[in-house]
Amino acid sequence: MDQQSSARIDAWLWAVRVYKTRSLATAACRAGHVRLNGERVKPAQPVRIGDEVRVRIEGFDRILEVSGILVKRVGAPVAAQAAIDKTPPPPPPTEVPLQIVRDRGAGRPTKRERRDIERLRGH
Repeated sequence: MDQQSSARIDAWLWAVRVYKTRSLATAACRAGHVRLNGERVKPAQPVRIGDEVRVRIEGFDRILEVSGILVKRVGAPVAAQAAIDKTPPPPPPTEVPLQIVRDRGAGRPTKRERRDIERLRGH
């Protein structure tokens, strides 16, 4: 790990392997999917040891604590030491509502179909 006191957040997210490319990390920052200590950040925002980084990926927040500063992509074991994952476990599949899939071109559901859909969702 480098002996720097800070690094750009987009470069750090790429270096610890949250995003596959640095441009994806930059785009996520611009879209507002990255928060540093609760605040939305720009890609050039400096990140320091002890900061909390929240990243929204696939609809779920991933919570990371910065434990090391990296600016270049390194091996996976070294990258794992630079971030402490504090993300809570995902909810069990029974708590996630079922996705109702209708055939394409089927039109609006009838009143009976709508009631069946609501019953499946638990309303």
